[in-house]
Amino acid sequence: MTPLQKLAGVLVLAGLLVAGGAGGAWKVQDWRYGEQLAEQARLHGETLNQLNLAAAAQQRAEQDKRLTLEQQVQASDQTNHRALTDAQRDQSRLRDRLATADLRLSVLVDAADTASGCAVPATPTTRGMVHGGARARLDPAHAQQIVGITDDGDQGLIALQACQSYVRALTH
Repeated sequence: MTPLQKLAGVLVLAGLLVAGGAGGAWKVQDWRYGEQLAEQARLHGETLNQLNLAAAAQQRAEQDKRLTLEQQVQASDQTNHRALTDAQRDQSRLRDRLATADLRLSVLVDAADTASGCAVPATPTTRGMVHGGARARLDPAHAQQIVGITDDGDQGLIALQACQSYVRALTH
């Protein structure tokens, strides 16, 4: 072999070693890049898992809050229904007592008003206990009308209280 051939062989061998080393460097770099991608994928998976857990916890909290609100509204509704039923029962008893003459409604009369022409004694009689000044009895039909008006007012107030308690429950 001539020296020139030996030199060419060495150069070819050196070229092969350099090419092989560069290829090995590419393999090492590919391996490191693959590790980085795997780490990123793992971190991304953990982040998604944490987000899912947080969303599930928030959903449970909202469901618990809704259930609590529903229970409060139901309790308030039962209370208001009971109050309305009690008021209706009391009004019914009052109307019955007025109809049977067991109870009479009366109003205070201004004893100084001589223009009314009503001569009602200012002192109580032995038939009943009248407190205060002179009183005049109301006609039973008018007394029933007054009781009906107060019944409507009571029902309106109870309905208003129910609405207010519902709004309070929603805003708290």
